[in-house]
Amino acid sequence: MTHDTTSLLELAIATAAEAAALIVDGLSRARTLVDTKTTGTDMVTEMDKASEALILGRLTAARPDDAILGEEGTDRTGTTGIRWIVDPIDGTTNYLYGHAGFAVSIAAEIDGEMALGVVHDPLHGEVFTARRGCGAQRNGEPIRASSETDLSHALVATGFSYEPDRRRRQAAVLGKVIGSVRDIRRMGAASVDLCSVACGRVDAYYERGLQPWDHAAGALIASEAGAIVGNLSGGAPEFDFCLAAPPALFDGLRSLLIDADAGNA
Repeated sequence: MTHDTTSLLELAIATAAEAAALIVDGLSRARTLVDTKTTGTDMVTEMDKASEALILGRLTAARPDDAILGEEGTDRTGTTGIRWIVDPIDGTTNYLYGHAGFAVSIAAEIDGEMALGVVHDPLHGEVFTARRGCGAQRNGEPIRASSETDLSHALVATGFSYEPDRRRRQAAVLGKVIGSVRDIRRMGAASVDLCSVACGRVDAYYERGLQPWDHAAGALIASEAGAIVGNLSGGAPEFDFCLAAPPALFDGLRSLLIDADAGNA
């Protein structure tokens, strides 16, 4: 990578902070449901759109020739080899209810390789950051994934689809997993879950059905903190599956998920 990833990260941090301030200000007003996506329970608020518009404006002003992909419809091509991947509010359901567990997520890939990521969790006052090859930080301090080696002692986070039939299949898989781990947590925002793996707040995380903006920043942060992040077949995280765990737990949890028929969840 020949681009200055330090300055790119600084831009992402500043932009995420502005968007986070905007959405926190919106909590003091009634949140307005303006649309749904995959199902009637997969919600979009006016603040999702306002946050994406702010982020798009800041990135475009600073980097007019970069590509940008955003959850709320932005899909701009570029000429620099840099593509920004944006989730203006990850955890919209939490946000709509005023429930802690939402974040602004901004990542950038360079020539197809994820280069940097920021996840700004405003209600917890936490800003997670990473540049490829430079480790991960929370509020500027280095973080590391869990050192747990026993899967039966692992606290595992997960999430569920908004599509009813898939949710039922995922619940069936969970029923087969829960007896083999310490416990399960469901927070409602993939980027926050991945950062929780990065700082050891949970030992591992898995979920099916994530879009690029859901995991782009968080997956890099978790991997830079020492976790392995991938799918069930040895590839990169994708819509089919995202699993994040420290090396000592990854293979065991992957096998457990395969045995629990996660491939059909």
